[in-house]
Amino acid sequence: MRILIAPNAFKGSISAFDAAKAIEEGILRAMPDADCMLLPIADGGDGTADVLVQGVGGRFITAQVINPLGKPISTTFALLSDGLTAMIEMANASGLRLIATEDRNPLIATTYGTGQLLQAALNVGARKIIIGLGGSATVDGGAGMAQALGARLLDAQGDEIGYGGGALRDLHAIDVNALDARLRECEIIAACDVDNPLVGEYGAARIFGPQKGATQEMVTQLDANLAHFAYTIQHDLGVDVLTIPGGGAAGGVAAGLIAFCGARLQPGIDLVLDTIDIDQHLEGIELVITGEGRIDGQTAHGKAPVGVAMRAKRYGIPVVALAGGIGEGADDLYAHGIDAIMPIVSSPMPLEEAMRDTAMLLSEASERLMRVIQLKRK
Repeated sequence: MRILIAPNAFKGSISAFDAAKAIEEGILRAMPDADCMLLPIADGGDGTADVLVQGVGGRFITAQVINPLGKPISTTFALLSDGLTAMIEMANASGLRLIATEDRNPLIATTYGTGQLLQAALNVGARKIIIGLGGSATVDGGAGMAQALGARLLDAQGDEIGYGGGALRDLHAIDVNALDARLRECEIIAACDVDNPLVGEYGAARIFGPQKGATQEMVTQLDANLAHFAYTIQHDLGVDVLTIPGGGAAGGVAAGLIAFCGARLQPGIDLVLDTIDIDQHLEGIELVITGEGRIDGQTAHGKAPVGVAMRAKRYGIPVVALAGGIGEGADDLYAHGIDAIMPIVSSPMPLEEAMRDTAMLLSEASERLMRVIQLKRK
């Protein structure tokens, strides 16, 4: 039996690579002659660069940037095997995981480091840059990123404004005369799995601000500042980013990428699956096993398991999703290409234990799955 194993990372537990290996181990215990193909996947968040390098080849390049609070750090981005395509995870420069919980403050957190990563990619010859927008600590609309790329964000006195979403209230004019000219020769794609606009009830500040440390007072201020930023962008650059679906992703970085870099937004899972050419890997496959840490109704909205399942359905291939937890609305996924959902937890246990033993639980669940499938074959 030919089986494609294509899980996402089980967030907080194991990577997509380790998940795929654990699933394979369980399959082979039950069906030693199974022909397993491992194809770890991602949806634009943490681990996407690893998945793309593994899938198509490439290497990681080190760059010196500043973190969301302006402290120098060393991080990496991927240059894929064609030598022209770079993959940047903005979380590596501007991510929540880079600062302590007590230090989170989107009024001062900046995306300047993400702009530095973009410049580093341009410096090594990249002419197509994919940016994963997950895990950011910022709500500055990509203002810091634009500053790193040469844009000048000026106050009423003609001085550069400070960093962070709070400083946008001082913005009076935008000067892009010194913006890196190489951006005009480069295709920029933002991997985005949300459709939130930049401002408003479902905008960047109100929906994502609290998880980045914003109080309700900060949320109100940040929303107003982002609206002011959008109006200034429209007036000075002639680009309307106010109501673009997805413009609010990553604290509004998506809107900034559109305004300053001419970027286009694309669902992260589709971008990854196209880059690794999953359709080629699906040829001759009899079963697809995917999965991630939690599967619920939200999984249908651009998440990895459904992305894989929809591709598999083009070829009539059955799909099983393994999940660390199953939440409300998971049954909806049966209309989105997934044929069966199996929890990997075999008995009541604390969450900490389940997350610690995810590899073992995945392996055991995969073995149980294959033994059931063997019954039908017999």
